[in-house]
Amino acid sequence: MAEQIETDLCVLGAGSAGLSIAAAAAALGVRVVLIEKARMGGECLNTGCVPSKALIAAARAAQTIRAATRFGVKARGPEVDFAAVRAHVQNVVAEISTLDSRERFTALNVRVIQAEGRFVDKSTVGAGGVLIRARRFIIATGSSPIIPPVPGLDAVTYLTNDSIFDLSDLPTRLLVIGAGATGLELAQAFSRLGSDVTVIDAGLALAGIEPEIAEAALTRMAREGIVIRERTQVARAEKSGVGVRLVLAGATDETLDGSHLLVAAGRRARIEGLNLDAGAIAWTRDGLTLSSQLRSTTNRRVYAAGDVSGGPKLTSMAGYQAGLVIRQTLFRLRIKQQPQLVPRAIYTDPEIAAVGMSEEDARRHHRAVIVLRWPYSENDRARAERDTGGHIKIVAAKGGRILGAAIVGRQAGELISFWTLAISKGMKIQELRDVIMPYPTLSEISRRASIAFYLPKLSSPRLRQLIKFLQSLG
Repeated sequence: MAEQIETDLCVLGAGSAGLSIAAAAAALGVRVVLIEKARMGGECLNTGCVPSKALIAAARAAQTIRAATRFGVKARGPEVDFAAVRAHVQNVVAEISTLDSRERFTALNVRVIQAEGRFVDKSTVGAGGVLIRARRFIIATGSSPIIPPVPGLDAVTYLTNDSIFDLSDLPTRLLVIGAGATGLELAQAFSRLGSDVTVIDAGLALAGIEPEIAEAALTRMAREGIVIRERTQVARAEKSGVGVRLVLAGATDETLDGSHLLVAAGRRARIEGLNLDAGAIAWTRDGLTLSSQLRSTTNRRVYAAGDVSGGPKLTSMAGYQAGLVIRQTLFRLRIKQQPQLVPRAIYTDPEIAAVGMSEEDARRHHRAVIVLRWPYSENDRARAERDTGGHIKIVAAKGGRILGAAIVGRQAGELISFWTLAISKGMKIQELRDVIMPYPTLSEISRRASIAFYLPKLSSPRLRQLIKFLQSLG
């Protein structure tokens, strides 16, 4: 006979959102059951954010050596030991995994079941021979890679971000399908480590990013030798010796040969195997059908957070939604999702980060919009470090209320936090005028951009007359 558990909260998925919810609820004395069929930590820890950033760090180190001569430093190489790079990536994952481990969450009084969870009915989930009845269920099962319907793709060996970090040898020629954040981050990293890289996308590279922001990153990648083929369809994939060949659609059968193929064509909510119909939970291919309160529209016991909710697939969004779900399920507080407050970052070099509205969005919703820019080339720290590519762009309403910010350049992911706070607090550009930044730092570009709000006013005849009058007073 199956073991039966009565609990307050049952969380399906031990990724970023699920772990945050389980830890917070347990800390408040709530009975929690956490179900995970794969590795604790989910995609972000094991095959996404953490290993990719560790790989990018190794690639940046190699690039720093190549660029050392601009500082008057002569260096040989770099010589890349890919086995050591792989060990570095695995060690970083292992170090962080202790925070997400079954042992840690068991110590927090969370009942962890490492098995596939499936709904039996509206109020029961079965997992690993255990039946769990809960007052509330949180589905936080994340997402999985989308495999595009390219003829022949199922007959060749290809990689996704779920498998690329298991490579034992550096690809000599890497083909990448998909010029989004994941595809380009990994393309640049492998290129800097020594691979010959070509990226193919049926649409535009970095689609969804403002063109003027994307351009700086794409220009740098092209200068480093990465080939990016936009608006290019793959007609079919086929084996080619020990590698793979992509035949491109067009009047002529142009082909690209590679030793390895990475498919990075986006991600889809992971809902297969949950038996959602048995739980009376409405869903589509994009994810669960939810109310604005992140609650299932057909089963009021069920909530969702993270990639499975159908919104932007960002770890920052998962963490944000986890907080909203906790507030509602434990404190009965009504929530209001504000996805525009969640910052987005792409870890190419230069980095890209944005929060709030784009200029196009702002002009669609506001009669008058002010756009402010400031280049890295006018920043002393960027000059000192010989890394002056990029700029900051601020979008504000006519009265100065900040609507959005986008940055492309060194440490953009760090600098965007300043603007995330400003937008979340409804601040105006005028309030940032007197913020003092340490000198010399990249953060000064934020202040200089906000000061640019006043530049048109400096040429005002009335202002000049006022200054002349004040000077006349002695």
